[in-house]
Amino acid sequence: MSILAGYPELIACIMGWLVSSLLKIPTYYSIHRRINLKQAFGTGGMPSSHAATVTATTLAIGLFSGFDHPAFALAVAVSMIVIYDAAGVRREAGYHAVIINRLIDEYVKGPLIDQKKLKEMIGHTPLEVVGGVISGTLTTLILWLIWPK
Repeated sequence: MSILAGYPELIACIMGWLVSSLLKIPTYYSIHRRINLKQAFGTGGMPSSHAATVTATTLAIGLFSGFDHPAFALAVAVSMIVIYDAAGVRREAGYHAVIINRLIDEYVKGPLIDQKKLKEMIGHTPLEVVGGVISGTLTTLILWLIWPK
């Protein structure tokens, strides 16, 4: 761990991802009343690990390197793109997958094409993204509070 000791921003990044990924298990259980360990490392779900990871990293850059550091500005820009993509583009792709899967089920019967289902849960709802932002923020704030200064 001493190798990473000089890189609290990287540790915040990894911890933001890990905490949010592990939080998906009890969140999924509370909604569906069954355990799904795959949920932790798959796409979609509450909280958004994409949003948590970029939020944790961006905040860590600001706290540890300074909010006036050029890397902070870059991190904010990347965070905006990733969060928009998680809630917008990827979610829309999930809707398309649902419709394509339905079309295959209803109209294409037989061995004409590979009937492997498309992954339908690849994006996030706005609430899942907010959950990721909160998760990433809290993870980094806790790390910052316990980090030796």
